[in-house]
Amino acid sequence: MRRAVFALLLASVPSLAAAGPIEDQQIWVNVTAMGSLKDRLIYFAELQPRTGDGAERVSQVLMRGALGWQFSKAVSLYGGYAHIESPVRNGPDTNEERLFTQLTWQMGTVAGGSVSTRTRLEHRRLSTGGDTGWRLRSMLRYVHPITAPDKPRALVWAEPFVAFNDTDWGARAGFDQLRSFAGLEVPLPGRSTVEVGYLNQAVNAAGPRNRMNHVASLTIFIRP
Repeated sequence: MRRAVFALLLASVPSLAAAGPIEDQQIWVNVTAMGSLKDRLIYFAELQPRTGDGAERVSQVLMRGALGWQFSKAVSLYGGYAHIESPVRNGPDTNEERLFTQLTWQMGTVAGGSVSTRTRLEHRRLSTGGDTGWRLRSMLRYVHPITAPDKPRALVWAEPFVAFNDTDWGARAGFDQLRSFAGLEVPLPGRSTVEVGYLNQAVNAAGPRNRMNHVASLTIFIRP
């Protein structure tokens, strides 16, 4: 009996290993310009190339822009559009057109650091299907000074994504992905900043195996 149980456990090891996530090493670079156009009318414009497959090829290029209204120093509401191109090896590229609404909220101070949220509702259409996908994503962000306020600051954030419906291009209703970041926020001259660190992206993929991307992340915020 013991031998039979032991043999069964050994036979299950390859299947358990196969059930693990597909992992990749990536590099994401994000350059975002943001500021005020007039009074409380605000904007941001973003360009973000990403490399995948061991950071050896461009896997995605994201272009996003939005106009917004600053209701107070703490709360802003945006409406915007994003175009995402995903090169596919040995096949046509995949394009996504995305409309979104975004609410940002500077919540206040906790334990000497600042807490903020960014929530987006996305309306998504892909070139590989005819359905419209709806997705909600909300980032909770915490920044804490390490020494002086004008020196690099510790930064952590987490952003879960939830899809509201199934689509013919692969989206499934429910948990979509979780992005988690740990790194530094480095002040630049004026109000601009650089964020550098490690980003973990855990994706609930449509296939039999999920994906986990290990990302070296660099984000530059240009604030005139």
